[in-house]
Amino acid sequence: MPVKIVIADDHDVVRQGLRTILRARPEWEISAEAANGKEAVEAVQSVAPDVLILDITMPVMSGLDAMREIGRLDVATRVLIFTMHDSSSLVRAVKEAGAQGYVLKSNAARDLIKAIEALLGGDTFFGPGSGTSEQQPKKDAGLSLRAAMPYFENARESNSLKLPAANPYFDPKRG
Repeated sequence: MPVKIVIADDHDVVRQGLRTILRARPEWEISAEAANGKEAVEAVQSVAPDVLILDITMPVMSGLDAMREIGRLDVATRVLIFTMHDSSSLVRAVKEAGAQGYVLKSNAARDLIKAIEALLGGDTFFGPGSGTSEQQPKKDAGLSLRAAMPYFENARESNSLKLPAANPYFDPKRG
């Protein structure tokens, strides 16, 4: 029996991108889609999915309000928040509302499949940027803002910005 997934996001291009990522797992079926929180609640009522991928900022009813409504239903749906908002206070709010996972849209290619697998396995997934230490993937190999600061300071003086290629072992103080 396939894993049933509902996607709820008000942007069609985001839903299309999620469909593309989820195709990597043929045993997962996108059972319904919703463009607002009210439609998300209705989809969960009619489909009873295993996982709901839910945006926070949507018209008609927010994802947070939809999640509260879904929490009152008699369903075993696990909720994965999928948002562009990187805020520890938001993570606390969605946890309190009952979410089992949180993935930033900017990290979808890296974290979405892992997050859904975690939720299906009964675990939670709150990835990087979520203000928690749970399920923290490896640090990006690119320059952090702190490591790049010397280059920005030099750029002001020379009127050009020259950054090194991404290298996890690069130390800007040593060159």
